Amino acid sequence: MHKTLSLVVVLVLCAFVQTPRPQSATIKPRVIVGAIVVDGSGRKAFNANVRIIGNRIANVGVFQPGPGDEVIQARGMIIAPGFIDIHNHSENALDSEPGVASQVSQGITTLAVGPDGGSPWPIGEYLAKREAHRAAVNVLTFIGHATLRQQVMKSNYNRAATPAEIAEMAKLVEQGMREGAVGLSTGLEYDIGHPSTTDEVIALARAAARYRGIYMSHVRDEADDVMTAFREAIAIGREAGIPVQISHIKLGTVGVWGQSEKAVELINSARHTGVDITADCYPYDAWSSTITVLIPSRRHDDPTAVKRGLDDVGGAENVLVTHCQAHREYEGKTLGEISRERRVSAVDVYIQIVKDGGAGVVCRSMKEADIKTFYRQPWVMVASDGQAGGRHPRGAGTFPRVLGRFVREQQWITLEEAVRKMTSAPATRLGLFDRGLIREGMKADLVIFDAKRVIDRSTFKEPLLTSEGISLVFVNGESVWQDGKTTGNLPGEVIRKSR
Repeated sequence: MHKTLSLVVVLVLCAFVQTPRPQSATIKPRVIVGAIVVDGSGRKAFNANVRIIGNRIANVGVFQPGPGDEVIQARGMIIAPGFIDIHNHSENALDSEPGVASQVSQGITTLAVGPDGGSPWPIGEYLAKREAHRAAVNVLTFIGHATLRQQVMKSNYNRAATPAEIAEMAKLVEQGMREGAVGLSTGLEYDIGHPSTTDEVIALARAAARYRGIYMSHVRDEADDVMTAFREAIAIGREAGIPVQISHIKLGTVGVWGQSEKAVELINSARHTGVDITADCYPYDAWSSTITVLIPSRRHDDPTAVKRGLDDVGGAENVLVTHCQAHREYEGKTLGEISRERRVSAVDVYIQIVKDGGAGVVCRSMKEADIKTFYRQPWVMVASDGQAGGRHPRGAGTFPRVLGRFVREQQWITLEEAVRKMTSAPATRLGLFDRGLIREGMKADLVIFDAKRVIDRSTFKEPLLTSEGISLVFVNGESVWQDGKTTGNLPGEVIRKSR
């Protein structure tokens, strides 16, 4: 029913260069009729028809479809801008699964990849590859700090960088920004990024700032020292003169549970003094990472340190092994379950896993009350921290979970505010001035869903189950999700930041 249509050119000033797709010679507008428009701005929903011509929104309002229009009936459904996932790890999955069903099925139309300090490199080569091998979604990328440390310091990264190395990394930041990256990302809690000094990160953030980039960070500690880590992110933003995005804001250990209001006060104070700082948050009480982040001291063979680390997240039963190359038999089991099966302590299990190469884990160590506090802040966006094919349910369920559980069931925030957090808020943060709103002239990235039915279905046991209630998803005017399956269309654009 949905054919590739030609483009009616609408000039929109944008900070990004977007690679156009060829369009057919025949123009046949589509009109979505009867929908309730939640336009992404946060304003109250309203009834209107929406006309798409080519890859743009041509009309929004009360009008009758013309004789040449293709009519899409959406009576009683919500139409919103396509969701923009500002923190996504699908950069490699786009090769094996360009249709990215787990992403488009939840209404995601644009992915920002390269977060947490790890990114493709070189940026130009990656984006050129994405142009040659299109996906169903739009893609842009960050430059990963850890990636640069490995480029410059090779395997000798377990130390502070020298001034010469920092200067070399800063040149690579400039290269990446010139090639189209949106900014710099760090994963300061991870092994490669953790040894870096704050001054090192400031120097690299300054290089990104010269190209109007942003700084996005998995902060140095999401556990007992999380407030100190937030202060470091604020200092980096202030000293480098760069907008800051705190990735997946959370309070991940027993010692800081219930301190979300304190965190909000800290960040609001920085915002009031002129630091441009925002955050994103996924709607789950469990994080997914490498097992070694459980021990902030990095003393992975010290039983006392390991015991404290496990206690800090509520115990070994809260740590689920999702991937372990050396011990496949551990996958799908908690450290507590493995401990009982092997008849050794959970501390010994941890030490052995790390000695044998480590593992990926999901750890249930956050409180819903803190998540609620964060979601109610206007500067907190929705993001998945997921990926196509990932073992955490956030990879397939994040956006419908917010719409179904936090909006409809628990009424933490309004539908209009939730959609703003998924659309115009991340679009503004990323400088995407022609996406994130339903307006005439904007790109036709759109999602149609049933607000009474939308819900996530993915679980920790079945993380790839697609959500319910998402009816139709358009990317650049072409349908990518319809009737509960991908369409096979790959209209996604590569988005480069202009110089």
